[in-house]
Amino acid sequence: MYGMMEIRRLVDQLSLTDSFRDDACVLFEAGQDAGLLHGRTIEGMAAATVYAVCRTADVSRMVEEVTAVAQASSDELTVAYAALNQELGLDTGPIDPREYLPRFADQLDLDPAIERRATEFAAIVVDRTLAGGRAPSGVAAACLYTAAREHGADVTQQQAADVAGVAPATLRSTYQDICDAAMGEGGATTAKADGD
Repeated sequence: MYGMMEIRRLVDQLSLTDSFRDDACVLFEAGQDAGLLHGRTIEGMAAATVYAVCRTADVSRMVEEVTAVAQASSDELTVAYAALNQELGLDTGPIDPREYLPRFADQLDLDPAIERRATEFAAIVVDRTLAGGRAPSGVAAACLYTAAREHGADVTQQQAADVAGVAPATLRSTYQDICDAAMGEGGATTAKADGD
């Protein structure tokens, strides 16, 4: 019962719909029936089910976003999520970096034109499979940073990295790959990242 109340609270805090709550509750019960709560916290499993439902519905939520409102740590969530995924075979594919762009652009207070250009960069990254092994949130932040630089907007690497929960060095390497790929497509980009 407590697990269901925690799921309801998380869904409300993350502004998700009732269908997410219902799906997370069903997944929580399936995990409980499979014995996956043994050795794991109820809070961690509740957070993991909400995160898993977001992943299966292609709704971008970072682990950090869920744990920011959960009564579980990111370690508790990831361990429970891994168990759910392994034992129940969740239908989760990689998250498209474009899913993060509107939210991150809003947090960075960027113009719609910059977000549109970042979407073009993200399409290049996805089409050329340049995102392999990188956090989709970091790729999205690098696309926004690249577009912001191209438009002369005042966004630092640190600011872009912070919204995505990645290190500036991660953003920098992705930025350089985007610049190289965009140049190959005839796009105009600044070739060198500032050390900001």
